[in-house]
Amino acid sequence: MEQEFELIAKTFMGLEPVLAQELTQLGANNVQIGRRMVSFTGDKEMMYRANFQLHTAIRILKPIRHFKAGSADDVYEEVKKVDWSKYIEKGKTFSVDSVVYSDEFRNSRFVTYKVKDAIVDQFRENTGTRPNISVSNPDIRLNIHIAEDKATLSLDSSGESLHRRGYRQESVEAPLNEVLAAGMILMTGWKGDTDFIDPMCGSGTLLIEAALIAHNMSPGIFRKEFAFERWADFDQELFDSIYNDDSQEREFKHHIYGYDVDIKAVNTARMNVRAAGLTSDITVEEADFKDFKRPAEKSIIVCNPPYGERISTPNLLGTYKMIGERLKHEFMGNEAWILSYREECFEQIGLKPSIKIPVYNGSLECEFRKYAIFDGKMKDFRSEGGVVKTDDEKRQMAEKHRFKKNREFKQRLTEEEENEEADIRSFKFHSLERRRFDDDRKPSRARVSQRGGRDGDDQRGGKFGAKGGRKFAKGDRRGGYKRGFRDAD
Repeated sequence: MEQEFELIAKTFMGLEPVLAQELTQLGANNVQIGRRMVSFTGDKEMMYRANFQLHTAIRILKPIRHFKAGSADDVYEEVKKVDWSKYIEKGKTFSVDSVVYSDEFRNSRFVTYKVKDAIVDQFRENTGTRPNISVSNPDIRLNIHIAEDKATLSLDSSGESLHRRGYRQESVEAPLNEVLAAGMILMTGWKGDTDFIDPMCGSGTLLIEAALIAHNMSPGIFRKEFAFERWADFDQELFDSIYNDDSQEREFKHHIYGYDVDIKAVNTARMNVRAAGLTSDITVEEADFKDFKRPAEKSIIVCNPPYGERISTPNLLGTYKMIGERLKHEFMGNEAWILSYREECFEQIGLKPSIKIPVYNGSLECEFRKYAIFDGKMKDFRSEGGVVKTDDEKRQMAEKHRFKKNREFKQRLTEEEENEEADIRSFKFHSLERRRFDDDRKPSRARVSQRGGRDGDDQRGGKFGAKGGRKFAKGDRRGGYKRGFRDAD
């Protein structure tokens, strides 16, 4: 049995519990929640699966050395103690990303340079040659995280951020991040057991992520490459078996509906849905939320309305008042989840939320609120067995420090920091024996589909392009699900 090793999954602030649950279900061991990260242990297969199957991870790091860094010289000397010939083969390129929270190191680029110097000097001293640096397309990606004097040096097994699924063809202004969209859906507990509606769908991110969750499909299916595929110990056969295994996918018997008042957004969403091969599961139509009519089937609404920050609207508060009015009069017996940024916007909805979940959308400290919509008075609804707030929701709302003290709705983090970096300041790993790489193994770059197309209603074709790269092409699975907001007509 292969030795387990330390791993770190980075995510957005507020999504840590969701990511931890995903990792637990995936079979990861020693799962521990941190700040914008979840640590865990696993073998090579677990690392591959974490990259390929997690919906709420931004990237997966594999720590290779922990040390104290009191000065730049410490960083240089400690990095140089690593035998880099195990990780960077002759002729390969590398890059270094630095995340620094320290009074000693004010400039993360300075740390990056010290790490690069240590690696290059070691190769020059041992072989007389040096590996090249490549910022845009390196063979090996390294990450160093320094919190005060505690440093963690890691291999980045993901490469490009995992939120870049690969299905997005076009975008709209201020699109919702794919990882955040998936996290929002998983927070609701929805797994495809009802219809799903996004009445302000933009480029369709919530719709596509909902379809992936409903089918239990791996979001990595659209990716062209992961960084670990360039590692010296890359196991092609193992990853092929993970990539081609659809045994956990499930049938989705309901439907997903997206609407937007902007025809450009509608066309963009349709293009992205088609690129993802999900047209039989998702219908996108031009419609205004103010014309929303009661759906014929039991449904859930998950919505990310404009906040008045990156997207302006002529009457922001009026928009939220309209949302509350439509939900109250046309969505009885169902649940609605709204992500927004301003307290005054939520107040205009005029409905009492069952739960408020703090979460960041980029740099904005937002709330994700659930509304259980019922007809008539709450007392009558409860007397008939209706549940406004579950025991778990009551417990969560009773927790102290869920929101910052004297919290204000305002910008707190830079976009780059929040989207790419996680804070592991509060974490200590258990001492584990590091797994040694097999230096002699040469990964095969060719990939052969073991599954190809499938027959029946799924109508999916092969996942691989003609040049050996992966291309997921389910085909244009258009169903007969044309409907506007008024389904009962």
